[in-house]
Amino acid sequence: MRKLLFLLTFLGGLVVKGQDYTAVHAKAIVVDTHNDVLSSASIGLGLDIGTDLKGKTHSDLARFKKGGVDVQVFSIFCDDRFGTGSAFLRANREIDSLYAIAGRNAARMTIVTDVAGIRRAVAAHKLAAMMGVEGGHMIEDRMDYLDSLYNRGVRYMTLTWNNSTSWATSAMEETSKAWTVTPYGLTERGKAIVRHMNELGMLVDLSHVGEKTFWDAIHTTSKPVICSHSSVYALCPVFRNLKDDQIRAIGANGGVIQVNFYSGFLDSNYAPRVKAFLARHKGVVDSMNAVHAPGYAVNEYLSKTFPAEADSLRAPLALLIDHIDYIVKMIGVDHVGLGSDFDGIESPPKQLDDVTCYPLVTRELLKRGYKPAEVEKILGGNFLRVLKANEVTRTAAR
Repeated sequence: MRKLLFLLTFLGGLVVKGQDYTAVHAKAIVVDTHNDVLSSASIGLGLDIGTDLKGKTHSDLARFKKGGVDVQVFSIFCDDRFGTGSAFLRANREIDSLYAIAGRNAARMTIVTDVAGIRRAVAAHKLAAMMGVEGGHMIEDRMDYLDSLYNRGVRYMTLTWNNSTSWATSAMEETSKAWTVTPYGLTERGKAIVRHMNELGMLVDLSHVGEKTFWDAIHTTSKPVICSHSSVYALCPVFRNLKDDQIRAIGANGGVIQVNFYSGFLDSNYAPRVKAFLARHKGVVDSMNAVHAPGYAVNEYLSKTFPAEADSLRAPLALLIDHIDYIVKMIGVDHVGLGSDFDGIESPPKQLDDVTCYPLVTRELLKRGYKPAEVEKILGGNFLRVLKANEVTRTAAR
């Protein structure tokens, strides 16, 4: 009898715990600041996220709903194959696509640009869709293009992608010493772009930027910044992650670091595992390299072609929480959030298979001892604060 009572008590505890994390997740405004499904699937493959894309993508509208995602910032992205005369056009094509998707699914989603719009969408049980440009090359060195993107609804811009611009150097090119056209960091033009973003109310995104660019931007901006999809260098020393002094600077700035879910940015042992994986499939890699396929496309193709092997490479879910913990312990719970990079990464952590799995992040945070109010900040409250701090009130002309 005592064994039976113990079993019932144990099972009852699990049910209570299950209800607890799902209730916390449902109450929170859940924000993901970076998802690449527009460029990778909608434009890249012609897929409609209004339909069931399970098995093809990490994301679609039904799965956002199932995962409790309230706000999705869709990345407006093109790589360095696009430049003057094509990058801005590509950005607008992706924006057009999102407006078309929202138009076809008006009962399920709406495009928003501010905190008030987010709250209206949440109250109406619709996905609040926002846009962030990933890569300053998409303004093609033109301030009027920056204005145009803002007017179309874009609310953050990553100053660089992996490629540098004429006015800002990227993390990839600073660390590889590949950039020789201008001095490292922000030029005077770059600083003017940051100041203009502040004036517009567009968040300055410091993911992807080089260290010199980072510090120049921090010393130039008058408003809190974000890193829309970056993790911690001390736990995983790769060029895209943030070092301790950068983390502290974002805390002092009042900004927020949205932790990236990519296994390669979470797990320091991921790179050697991938190296062995690529070596096992050298023929495929060589064939794709011969046609100049980007590295991320090679990795994505191999992951889809050899899914069992790719799955074994994934980082443990606990490591994602470790990166959040590290930031919280260094600068406080007000400065961290989620920027998954879903549909832009081939390897999310184990258990986080797609956007339906966000409640597991809530569960793990509560298991680590975070209070519900703190979890709500991490899930989205911190981003809402920074978005509000960047908003500009404009009075109508008389």
